[in-house]
Amino acid sequence: MIRLFATSLTALALAACASTQPPAADIPSRWAPQPYVQVDHPDWADDAVLYQLNTRQFTEEGTFAAAELELDRLADLGVDIIWLMPIHPIGEKNRKGSLGSPYSVRDYYGVNPEFGTLEDLKSFVDAAHERGMHVILDWVANHTAWDNPLVEQHPDWYERDWDGDFMPTRWWDWSDIIDLDHSHPELREYMAGAMRYWVEEVGIDGYRADVAGYIPLDFWEEVRAELDSVKPVFMLGEFDQRDIHRRAFDASYAWEWKNIMHAIGKGEAKANALFGYYSGNESVWPHDAYRMTYTANHDQNSWDAAAPDFYGPAYESAIVLSFVGEGIPLIYNGQEAFNEKQLEFFEKDPIQWRDHPIENLFRALIELKTETTALHNGAAGARMVPVVNTAPEGVLSFSRMDENGGVLAVMNLSPRDQVVQFTDGPYAGQYTEYFSGERAVLDAEIELDLPAWSYRIYVR
Repeated sequence: MIRLFATSLTALALAACASTQPPAADIPSRWAPQPYVQVDHPDWADDAVLYQLNTRQFTEEGTFAAAELELDRLADLGVDIIWLMPIHPIGEKNRKGSLGSPYSVRDYYGVNPEFGTLEDLKSFVDAAHERGMHVILDWVANHTAWDNPLVEQHPDWYERDWDGDFMPTRWWDWSDIIDLDHSHPELREYMAGAMRYWVEEVGIDGYRADVAGYIPLDFWEEVRAELDSVKPVFMLGEFDQRDIHRRAFDASYAWEWKNIMHAIGKGEAKANALFGYYSGNESVWPHDAYRMTYTANHDQNSWDAAAPDFYGPAYESAIVLSFVGEGIPLIYNGQEAFNEKQLEFFEKDPIQWRDHPIENLFRALIELKTETTALHNGAAGARMVPVVNTAPEGVLSFSRMDENGGVLAVMNLSPRDQVVQFTDGPYAGQYTEYFSGERAVLDAEIELDLPAWSYRIYVR
């Protein structure tokens, strides 16, 4: 009798629970999951590799015309998107050095005569397009030069300090510029119009937004919509924050990734320090957000160190990981020549070009990324799946696979030789190691001998 009573209560409880669950068809559609990223990436960005071009230092002449003569070489290397550092006239008031910072903009509609003419820039862009490449401009919306005409024409468009004076960016030694105040609708309209001009009149394919996070996000979202109404554009924001991907930017900076790789190279962190980054990348960031995994750029080179010194013995591994891990990779001009010099920022200091084996590494990695759909950017590519090995403090291993195949990456990010076996994850199968061409069958019994700072990329 007691057992029957208990059984009846259980049945009633289950029935009550069932009655509180509406049929799937009755669930309001507002609860259906939606893609976080609302930006439509241009088709040509799916497998794109970025190349930052510092016009002043890229050639002996430091001009667009001279840079145009190098486009065949860049096309042969395989890069897709050329990011030109700011091309505008540079302010003279409070200028730093003899030539000044390209980020001190005196005229948003002008071309720096140091680099050439408007026609020279158009020729460069047209020539890049003819070779299947795209060009984005570095855009400085946060501040202007002290002698930008807007200072006289619209002084109310600028921020003021505690004393009522024009305000350089606080906390940094940016004394050659003063900050704009984007609470003014008229300023926003002017800035959007200037950005639209370069897309409509010169054929620019998008922008890299300087200090993007210092400017209200709704401005960038509005600008992106306007530019996309002209043609599909690519937008890179100098910021490391998820929300900019929703309606404004295709790509953002993976600062944490860069910092961890720097710490590993300097012996201040171990390979498993990357676990936190990639875990957050998978759980917090949307799959279709392109996080720029870069090993060098103009700031890092000029103010920190040239890349070979910045990463030390981890440099080559960092380059490889930037291509085979999730993220959109960047090459800063001169890396393919193994540039070991910190380039002057306010003076002419041309890159010393030379042949170096690292150029072949970049070329091979670009080819691998282009031909392997699992390595494409954002949701066009596959997610990284950790492969557990017996030396996680020293060796990073993961798989990126889709229906077309993919790669298994095994990277010894330590200063000593490692012998590892795999204990979990999607690793078993037949592969070809990409760089050596050797065939390999990987299973639970296999042991891999990995010299210090070595890597193997197994392709299936």
